[in-house]
Amino acid sequence: MIFKIIVFGVVAYLVYAFFFKKNREKNVKDNNGEYLEDTMVECPSCGTYISKDEAVLSNGKYFCSQKCLTHK
Repeated sequence: MIFKIIVFGVVAYLVYAFFFKKNREKNVKDNNGEYLEDTMVECPSCGTYISKDEAVLSNGKYFCSQKCLTHK
């Protein structure tokens, strides 16, 4: 009986790893087929992480919004 439970657990894990885990590890590609990279930076004012491309740059620091920039 215990052997059946162990075998079922191993099979369930293998099914999970094969169908679900690999989908999360895929890299995102843009329309040109190139891999996208996104660097996250922390806002020094509120501590929120934001994409470096969307952040507001001021004096070498990245802020999440104009509001945080004015409240430094």
